Amino acid sequence: SSDLRRRLCERCSSMAAADVPGRCLFMLVGLLFGAVLTWHRHSPAEEFDSTSHSDISKQLKRMKLPSHKSVFLLTGAAGFVGFHTATELTRRGHTVIGLDNFNHYYDVRLKRERQARLKQAGMEPIIEGDVCDGELLRRVLREGRVTRVIHLAAQAGVRYSLKKPLEYVKANVQCFVTLLEAVKDVDKSLPITYASSSSVYGLNTKIPFHETDRIVLQASLYGATKESNERIAHVYHHLHGLRLTGLRFFTVYGPIGRPDMAYFSFTQDIISGRRITEYRKSDGTELQRDFTYVSDIVDGVIAASELGAQLEVFNLGNTHPEKVSTLIHLLEEGLGRKANITQAPISAGDVPITFADVSHARELLGYSPQVSLSEGVGRFLSWYSEYYHVPMPGLAGKQRGNGSMRRRPRRMRGLTETEVPREKAPAAAAPRVQIAAPL
Repeated sequence: SSDLRRRLCERCSSMAAADVPGRCLFMLVGLLFGAVLTWHRHSPAEEFDSTSHSDISKQLKRMKLPSHKSVFLLTGAAGFVGFHTATELTRRGHTVIGLDNFNHYYDVRLKRERQARLKQAGMEPIIEGDVCDGELLRRVLREGRVTRVIHLAAQAGVRYSLKKPLEYVKANVQCFVTLLEAVKDVDKSLPITYASSSSVYGLNTKIPFHETDRIVLQASLYGATKESNERIAHVYHHLHGLRLTGLRFFTVYGPIGRPDMAYFSFTQDIISGRRITEYRKSDGTELQRDFTYVSDIVDGVIAASELGAQLEVFNLGNTHPEKVSTLIHLLEEGLGRKANITQAPISAGDVPITFADVSHARELLGYSPQVSLSEGVGRFLSWYSEYYHVPMPGLAGKQRGNGSMRRRPRRMRGLTETEVPREKAPAAAAPRVQIAAPL
């Protein structure tokens, strides 16, 4: 600045009088170096580039990246569906490069538990980073020799979007576009499979929901961001030839899931004796949801990624809508406790019913949901009982523990490379991240 130059000149003049001209030059160089150092410390982009990105490059170099099999970039790998998808891909012998920012939407310790289980299953460590970081994505795509992309990272939840709308716009729209730009810059031929949602059907009254239904009447900001993903995907396919498949998930549930979802939070509240709220329409009609067990969703995700369509959208649901009261009854039965229920009018953003027509996915993906709500809730409660050390009298005599998460021996359409045999590794104790049982 001019003030800085003036003071330097004054100082140099006084020093010159003392016949020490070298000190003036030394002071000037020192001040310029300090200014550069201060700017660098206050530049987040520079700091991130010089540390995190270089560390990620080192991490990618340490990975065993095969040249003859698929390498998946899986965003949201520490999330609920992401964890189960990564587990299954790893079981089939693929290399999975996971990416997750471990945000605090719900208890991060649960995400760390998933991370630990993935490591125990043989997956490479998850890269901790943000999908909105385009340079990071380009580096991973290039240096990781990625052949397929599965994008599951998002800000989930309908009710939370009423409180934090801008987080949805950033995570679900900005980051999605950033990912598409990165793929466009690195390799336009990479198949991208991304998570949409049944929420895009919004206020649609035609049931069951089919992919050709109009999706213009949105009921929530969350649904609107997912609808925008599908429209943006169409634009990037049209302009740049990107290969994009959107998957409309219908109310996913299962072990090591999201605590903010009804089946999980109801379980916590019933155990602790807290009152739960069951929402109904103003005329008393019960809400119905097409509850879909997570392994069925994972089958659809992997089959869609293997198909690698030019531009597609698929419903992935169970095709059997169930009343929320049925879910509560199954939880009561498994827990051996009665719920303390309060009924309330349907909240903003909710819809009366979700019901998936999966004929399109059945035809092109071989998709066929297998797990009923009763069986799925039992598997979830078995996991919950073991994980939180909570006794459940209603599960006595039924299969407990890790067996509840075993995969059925079923194969969907897809590439033969997904069935590459792997040598059975010796059993090892999974590292655990302890989480206190919810109160």
